Amino acid sequence: MRGEYQTSYYSATHQFDFDMNQIYAYRPLPMMAAKLTAGEIYLDSQVFDTVRFTGLNLASDERQLPPNLQGYAPEIRGLAKTNAKVTVKQSGRIIYETTVPAGPFNIQDLRSSVRGTLDVQVEEQDGSISTFQVNTANIPYLTRPGYVRYNVAVGAPSRYNHKIQGPGFASGDFSWGITNAWSLYGGLQSAGAEYTAVSAGIGRDLSVLGALSLDATESYSQQSNQKRLKGTSFKLSYAKTFDEYNSSITFAGYRFSQEDFRSFSQYLNERYEGYDSLGREKEVYTITGNKTFWADEPGKATTVFLTYTHQNYWNRSSQDRYGISLGRSFNVGNIRGITTNISAYRSDYEGRKDDSIAFSLSIPVGDSKWSGLDVQTNNGKTSPMLSYTDSSDYNNLWRLRAGASQSGYANVDGYYQRRSQYAEINSNASYQQDHYVSLSSTLRGGFTATRHGAAIHNSGATLNTARVMVNTNGIGDVPLNDGKSRTNNFGIAVIPDIVSYNSFDTRVDVDAMSESIEPAKAISTATLTEGAIGYQTFGMAKGEKMMGIIRLADGTYPPFGAEVINGDGVSVSMIMEGGQGWLAGVNPQELLSVVWSGKKQCQIAIPPTIVRRSTAALLPCK
Repeated sequence: MRGEYQTSYYSATHQFDFDMNQIYAYRPLPMMAAKLTAGEIYLDSQVFDTVRFTGLNLASDERQLPPNLQGYAPEIRGLAKTNAKVTVKQSGRIIYETTVPAGPFNIQDLRSSVRGTLDVQVEEQDGSISTFQVNTANIPYLTRPGYVRYNVAVGAPSRYNHKIQGPGFASGDFSWGITNAWSLYGGLQSAGAEYTAVSAGIGRDLSVLGALSLDATESYSQQSNQKRLKGTSFKLSYAKTFDEYNSSITFAGYRFSQEDFRSFSQYLNERYEGYDSLGREKEVYTITGNKTFWADEPGKATTVFLTYTHQNYWNRSSQDRYGISLGRSFNVGNIRGITTNISAYRSDYEGRKDDSIAFSLSIPVGDSKWSGLDVQTNNGKTSPMLSYTDSSDYNNLWRLRAGASQSGYANVDGYYQRRSQYAEINSNASYQQDHYVSLSSTLRGGFTATRHGAAIHNSGATLNTARVMVNTNGIGDVPLNDGKSRTNNFGIAVIPDIVSYNSFDTRVDVDAMSESIEPAKAISTATLTEGAIGYQTFGMAKGEKMMGIIRLADGTYPPFGAEVINGDGVSVSMIMEGGQGWLAGVNPQELLSVVWSGKKQCQIAIPPTIVRRSTAALLPCK
């Protein structure tokens, strides 16, 4: 069972908000390479637009496919005038939120299921808000030969207040890999007499020329006045990587929709809300690409990113967004790793042009320390800022900037990020002469509890990622995976944000561990399904070390290779010739068992006082 909620507090109005947006349960079905979800769901379809509903969904899980056949996730590029909060919404629902420092930003970790029109909001520290839209789409819908991807859903549309609104419906789509080069895809979405949509398309692997897909969707919808509408939408998609030129067209696409075409979400908005908040798209074409010059020369390598989107609507003005970004890293004398970037964006909506240009220069002044210059121009007004950044400590990153605002006032801001095993804290502070002082902070973390134990832990707050609970036999302060996690006083730790369906190693940081702790093993490997909580036990012994000679009652010694284990079953020594053994993690007067031939043969007692010395203590085995 999963619940997705959002909380916020506004100190100026003393307003606290808590919204439980989504309640659902799901189960991965590895034998079917599929996932079954029940509850409040967002339809994740390669063919039809997203719609929120309450019901059941059975879909192929393409994360189990080869990486080159997995879904495409869009990038969002923009400019922040100050330290800012960036919020990405889809159909009014927040799907991503983060804090970015002033300057150009690039969001690359959206989920691959994100499709359609995204509303991006940039909230500056002075309270000003700017918005723009990003149109996302899929790369050509190709499936490997002989394999069928499918997505079946049944339910009823639901609102954010958890109430049903609209007719019951069923939806199904598929993609069938006919050959290495051809894929056939399509689907049916029906709510009875009120709404039906049928889609069909083909995907073609053009080998060295890239990949192409073409499809058409026809909709039949009934308006509130009983008028029936029929319309068609056509879509063309193309993707290509030019390895020999160190460049790629990440996505290029064109879509045209007739005036009477309605997606299911558009139909629901018109029929049950009385409006179409996002507008009815008439024509959309978009292209994003990049090119790296002098890729084989690190001191000269320069990368250029280009993006362009044009949208026409039947019921509102058109919108254009252009973007170009150029980045380069170079050396000057003994100073290596100087980086510079210049970005320019323009959005044109309802006759209003919004232009932004940013220039940044970063010069290394020490180990993971930089001095920099940031210059931003928005609609002809310029703001220069000097900066200093220190990320030499992975767990503590901070940045200070000082300069002038676009209106000529003194401006100072700072950013601090603190990572710990329990949480990640991001704090911002900003001051502008005669205008404002702003402070903000975000806290990201998690709490996991199972029958094996519980622990507070850091978390990237990524939805439905897997995690591993580690049990170190009640021994605390054991570092794991390069210090990213550490066991609590009960010997429990959680390693979060593990990529599902990928092999993952849970490692004990032996070199960073206390000398008094002795692990029975140092690494364990597992592959987890989506959202799973794995459980790994690491036998640990905590105590002192000593050399001993284990001798049996008849004066002989245990056989070579016999083990000495403590009361928890953890091996603390391996017996060598002449009964000698180096015992680690033992305590005064502790009883230990000597094991060979698969069973406990006798016991030894550790002396009341342990002295670490080269001479071995005699340990009778009784």
